[in-house]
Amino acid sequence: MPFYERGPVRIHYEEVGSGFPLLIIPGGGLNSTLASLASPFNPMERYKDDFRCIGADLRNAATGQSSGPLEIDRPWDAYSDDHLGLMDHLGIREFMVMGFCIGGPMIHNLLRLAPERVVAAAMMQPSGFRPESPDIFYQNNIKGWGPPLCEKRPEVTMAMVHDFLTSMYTDRADFVFTVTRDFVRSLQTPLLIAPDNVPAHPYEVAMEVAGLAPNAEVTIYPWKDSPSHIDEAVEHARRFLKAHERITA
Repeated sequence: MPFYERGPVRIHYEEVGSGFPLLIIPGGGLNSTLASLASPFNPMERYKDDFRCIGADLRNAATGQSSGPLEIDRPWDAYSDDHLGLMDHLGIREFMVMGFCIGGPMIHNLLRLAPERVVAAAMMQPSGFRPESPDIFYQNNIKGWGPPLCEKRPEVTMAMVHDFLTSMYTDRADFVFTVTRDFVRSLQTPLLIAPDNVPAHPYEVAMEVAGLAPNAEVTIYPWKDSPSHIDEAVEHARRFLKAHERITA
């Protein structure tokens, strides 16, 4: 069980396979862990013969092994620091990324902070802001993420959790939370979008990203409704990633 450490941050990660690096961000919101990769498919297993697959537990996920401070003033950037720091730790400069759920906004943030490092990105069932459910992420995490974190870390209070979630979601309650529509319009990085349609993964936002980004393509929809459709989306993502990987030495 390898760990990457940077000051007070300790990130548990795993890697399998070989080839061009593929950073994988599991779904599950702020409780995103490697165990979350079992559904709707496990990319570490599916792509280990194609890429060097790297995944990690999110900092402070309830059932994960990664930990670090709550950076209330820069919540999304703190998670990006963990991802980019892990790549640095592994000696990886350029990489591709596949993200599920919360991985969508996190990919956008990586593209904002380090566009020269991310050569292609696949957003699977990405999360986004839905006006009909404006506080869904706050409510989910104030109930399912905050209490176990406070129990595990006595120095963290629910008031701190409130401030963190407000900074992460409530104050950014639009689009994909981490970037603007103008940013996506200017984005040259190839994107693959695999849309979902549940309150936390709004179809409309996923398709808006696909329509705005100049180099975007979209999988079939729905794609999670049957094993054959999941397989089709998995193969689409494999073709997409293979088309954009760099040749490694």
